[in-house]
Amino acid sequence: MQKFTVHQGLVAPMDRENVDTDAIIPKQFLKSIRKTGFGPNLFDAWRYLDAGFPGQDPASRKPNPDFVLNQSRYKGASVLLARKNFGCGSSREHAPWALDQYGFRAIIAPSYADIFFNNSFKNGLLPIVLPEAQVSQLFANALAFPGYQLTIDLERQVVIKPQGEELPFEVQPFRKFCLLGGLDDIGLTLQKAEKIKAFEAERLASKPWLAHTHKV
Repeated sequence: MQKFTVHQGLVAPMDRENVDTDAIIPKQFLKSIRKTGFGPNLFDAWRYLDAGFPGQDPASRKPNPDFVLNQSRYKGASVLLARKNFGCGSSREHAPWALDQYGFRAIIAPSYADIFFNNSFKNGLLPIVLPEAQVSQLFANALAFPGYQLTIDLERQVVIKPQGEELPFEVQPFRKFCLLGGLDDIGLTLQKAEKIKAFEAERLASKPWLAHTHKV
């Protein structure tokens, strides 16, 4: 998992409430057993005018010119600005995968659905909660100033506006530790790899019959 320390990025404002996970990554793309390749289908039903299905060449699609991510001023955006209850709906982990693989490193919104919120941290995506008034001001700024960027300092837990104003945010210490270190659940386990090996060696030494397998 990619570490998150300090990130500066272009802001894309998605002015919609209650964006659910089926909008983030539609159900037909969940058939893949891989954890990669979901970025081209992020917000598929809103992003394209034609129907999407797995295996399509993105270059052959018909982009919706009115959709925010298809507008040239937001090309390369890595900070998504959203409204309340972002990520509601089903619990699919594919939603943060798609956002991350598109290129987003952080989301800023007044609130999130709980499961999406938790899944985001586990996949290296930082969901920031700010008061609704502050989020509305960021929307106004992003719309008024092309190329509007924000800097996110996770260590200091602040969103820094271009003029230097800092907006503090809360993050649970363990989640912060994992993001700063780039540690998902597997990475956390592998930190104890030597202790696990030592335990297994000691266990087999005291109970050698556990090394044998039985044929049925």
